[in-house]
Amino acid sequence: MPRRGPGRLHGYLLIDKPAGWTSHDVVAYVRRLTGERAVGHAGTLDPAATGLLPVAVGMATRTLEFLSESAKTYLAEVTFGVRTDSYDIDGTVVASERVVAIDRDALESALEGLRGEQHQLPPMHSAVKIGGKRLYEFARRGEVIEREPRVITIHDIALFAWQSPVATMCVDCSKGTYIRSIANDLGQRFGCGAYLSNLVRLRTGPFLLDDAWTLTELAQIDLEAEWPSVAVHPDSAMAARGAVVIDASGAANWIKGKALPAPSGDPESVRVYDEQGRWLGIARRSSDGNAWQPHKVVDVAA
Repeated sequence: MPRRGPGRLHGYLLIDKPAGWTSHDVVAYVRRLTGERAVGHAGTLDPAATGLLPVAVGMATRTLEFLSESAKTYLAEVTFGVRTDSYDIDGTVVASERVVAIDRDALESALEGLRGEQHQLPPMHSAVKIGGKRLYEFARRGEVIEREPRVITIHDIALFAWQSPVATMCVDCSKGTYIRSIANDLGQRFGCGAYLSNLVRLRTGPFLLDDAWTLTELAQIDLEAEWPSVAVHPDSAMAARGAVVIDASGAANWIKGKALPAPSGDPESVRVYDEQGRWLGIARRSSDGNAWQPHKVVDVAA
């Protein structure tokens, strides 16, 4: 299949990540498939997890920081009566316990108590860095080290099904939330242990799993010819943010890195376009609040 030269493809590929693949595996695959060097992903999915993994190509990588800040939605399966060292299906079973009589009302009450802002302790089997090392590196040596809880927000959590010992729930949460930690906490709450037995990401920011492609599907597409219908425009990651349109003079100044006037009351960051509707990048409000400072400047041909 012919490929464009490096730096010609720009946008997000919405991938339905298969089980057994790391997020890095998917990025490497997309890099080979597109022939592009600038490729990255928004929000790591563990190997056992499946579902939506937005992969940025070309200039879309410049908006990854904004997409990574977005809320995410998951379909999670929690199995009670078993504890693993990683809190999920990839871990080693460390205990099997009898499942107490958990009724649906008690489970829904427990989920209700999880809604809102809270502090969550990152699991030892995670990629969080402490002292320059990933926590999972310590965990693999059998070490448990002190780590700081992180503030997360559970926007919503709803029980879809309860067939003892398995609960299926939908979780809408902030970045940095570990769903497997929620599973472990629920197991502790009911005194019988629990682990995350399945996880599917349904949403990242404005992107939905319903719009995602499988890796098999992408491999069968002529991406050079079909890119506009397969990929999502790089600015889509910031769809919920405001936008400003500037004239030819303003666009010329923008490309040179000059600031733009900023009316009061506007958000802290916005998308910038010229009068032809071409995306010019991202601006952030200056410290004095009176100007838009270029934060990400992109080629008008993108």
